[in-house]
Amino acid sequence: MELARDAGLDLVEISPNAKPPVCKIMDFGKFKYEQQKKDSETRKKQKIIEVKEVKFRPNTDTNDYDVKMRNVFKFLENGDKVKVTLRFRGREMAHLNLGRKLLERVAVDVEEHGKVDMIPKMEGRQMVMMVNPLRK
Repeated sequence: MELARDAGLDLVEISPNAKPPVCKIMDFGKFKYEQQKKDSETRKKQKIIEVKEVKFRPNTDTNDYDVKMRNVFKFLENGDKVKVTLRFRGREMAHLNLGRKLLERVAVDVEEHGKVDMIPKMEGRQMVMMVNPLRK
């Protein structure tokens, strides 16, 4: 403590559980500032992956399908996950096989841009499938 006081610095305990405890003589304010800079730098570098959603219906026509698939490809190119939702209404619930065929078609079309993460499964009145972008 005397050495730290003579140098005009702080005595900082680095590893309190070690035998004997490890201490270091340094400027604690400067240390905290540099640590904060490192933390903010690592936060800048990380990519935040968003989940984008594209909604279909069992009787979605080909032109509408193409427009929605363009959006899916755009989202995957940007590195976002895509949640493909197929919503059933009323009597459409009797034709779940049509919805499954549509989602299988989406899975085949998306193979070169992404990978199907979660196979289609029913959640209430909608069938959901997740697609991850391919690694670059």
